[in-house]
Amino acid sequence: MQKASGSISILAIESSCDETSASICVDGRILSNLIASQKIHEQYGGVVPELASRAHMQNIVPVVDGAIQKAGYALQSVDAIAFTQSPGLIGSLLVGAQFAKSLALALGRPLITVHHMQAHVLSNLIDDPRPAFPFLCLTVSGGHTQIVLCKSPLQMEVIGETIDDAAGEAFDKSAKLLGLPYPGGPLIDKYARTGDPARFSFPEPQIPGLNFSFSGVKTAILYFLQNAGKSYVFKDNFLASEEERKAFITHNLDDICASIQARIVSILLNKLKKAAILTGVKNICLAGGVSANSGLRKAFEEMGAKQNWNTYIPAFEYCTDNAAMIAITGYYKFLEGNFADLSVTANARAVW
Repeated sequence: MQKASGSISILAIESSCDETSASICVDGRILSNLIASQKIHEQYGGVVPELASRAHMQNIVPVVDGAIQKAGYALQSVDAIAFTQSPGLIGSLLVGAQFAKSLALALGRPLITVHHMQAHVLSNLIDDPRPAFPFLCLTVSGGHTQIVLCKSPLQMEVIGETIDDAAGEAFDKSAKLLGLPYPGGPLIDKYARTGDPARFSFPEPQIPGLNFSFSGVKTAILYFLQNAGKSYVFKDNFLASEEERKAFITHNLDDICASIQARIVSILLNKLKKAAILTGVKNICLAGGVSANSGLRKAFEEMGAKQNWNTYIPAFEYCTDNAAMIAITGYYKFLEGNFADLSVTANARAVW
């Protein structure tokens, strides 16, 4: 397919962590969105940065080529190259950044840098129905938990964020304590579907304002499991033997997972409800990898109905790390003429 007169086409690349992704977007419409996942990290219980960057180097050419072919779009017809500049693992980011810069130079096309978290928010603009501005977005991932006030595609303000751990990390660390394999967050969601969320009660942190904290609830879960359900605090006389702990987890796994998930979700949604009341905004979105969690999606929609919100959640393929969200962000930045020069570099911890 050749470039249509007056259309705007973006080739986007995402490589912030352990997934290599490429997407073609034309006039805000996603034509392809390919993702290559890295299974090698499962045996280590988490992402190994060096292995991730090596896998990106192996995957990026076939993934980009596959995205172009699936879209049926000529590479020479692309108007700009967008890529994830920050935040993320620096080795992974560098692979995508150098590839994008080289391609932009070779094609003589402008370069667009994208902030990964901004792209998660704008994933809500990929498909219909799209939220009207202003809207609030609860962005939840393994590394970030934020409430973002969006006044336009490129005008955003973080009004609440975690002061310690992210919600996705709380899910994964809890799963590890339960002896579940990596990535454990989706497994907690799986077991929670047949469990009783009211069986066990974990404390909710009392953090003022719109910020989040998950370190305390993680500690409570740790002691709860070490004590085989007898207590949420550390005391020598509560500590159970290894056999008792394993037996307790085995016989109560579904209920434990459901109770953990219910608490993490309540922490998220109680803050979101507070933000909606404070701002008066009724258009409310979810985004980020944890937005694929079925318990969170259901509770979010139920709260939205009670609060008379207009709720929006991206399709599952746009929740986890993907290049389509980079492409849609690149499209709006192209409209504003927001380009970068070839001296730009990847940044592991850049803020908005």
